[in-house]
Amino acid sequence: MSGFDFNKSFQSIQGSVSGFGAQFSPFAKRTQQLFQEAIGNAEEKTQLPEEYLELERRVDALKTVHQKLLSVTSQYENESYDYPPNLRESFVDLSKTIQEKVTTLSQAQSASEAQAILTKSTPNKEHKTLNHALSRASASGAQALGDSSEPLAVGLQKVAAAEAKIGDARLSQDALISSKFNSAFSATLNTSLKIASKARKNVHNARLTLDAAKSAARNAKPERQVAARVEVEQAEDEFVAATEEAVSVMKNILDTPEPLRNLSDLVAAQLAFHKASVEVLNQLLPEIDELQSEQESKYREGREASS
Repeated sequence: MSGFDFNKSFQSIQGSVSGFGAQFSPFAKRTQQLFQEAIGNAEEKTQLPEEYLELERRVDALKTVHQKLLSVTSQYENESYDYPPNLRESFVDLSKTIQEKVTTLSQAQSASEAQAILTKSTPNKEHKTLNHALSRASASGAQALGDSSEPLAVGLQKVAAAEAKIGDARLSQDALISSKFNSAFSATLNTSLKIASKARKNVHNARLTLDAAKSAARNAKPERQVAARVEVEQAEDEFVAATEEAVSVMKNILDTPEPLRNLSDLVAAQLAFHKASVEVLNQLLPEIDELQSEQESKYREGREASS
């Protein structure tokens, strides 16, 4: 084992470990302080101002507001949120689409024309909303009656057209809520509130560093007391700066009118949908009532004539 100096190698390893420990000493000190607080043995624990703690509570409440509303309004991004689960339209629609394409393909004059038919998107997309389902059911019922001039068939056709318009208006509402409300609230969660969370984390770390420095200064040897006081002063400055920054960030988030603007967009989208629905139904109902009155008159006349 000649040529190997054990003491020299050990000193080298020890120096590396010491360097590694020095590099992570702020983290280690914070961790030790946090552990001492957890078990109730901390000598120091700086109390944060009540104003700061109140801001934290309000920011947490604002975050909860965003999360709860988004958990509901995210449903507007799912087209079929009100679609009847017991409907079995998918297979019928698919069969109808395939049959239509087969018929069209049989008329193709070339391979390129056939390719175009196969890749062409299906017109009049079968939207999966309650209103569109009502529209299709009404149209199918009118077709099943055979005579398109029959009062019930006419009424069903009118209902089919009206429900399709209402369904389209609902999809427009959903798109507005998704693009204006959901995107804005999600952006707040992923940016502003995350910035506030980071600022609060900085305060937390600065407070732990300060209390660790105070504890170290309390137990410092005489030759380390001056350096320990300097460390405490530096830690105090960093703590104050971090707290002031976090207060500024949290106040800015809480004071912004952005959430109210987002709520206004949400309500405006709903209002536009309901107004459109009212207009369509206000036009539809008198037409159905007129058809019903005409049929009742004919029915009474027929009964009177046969009696």
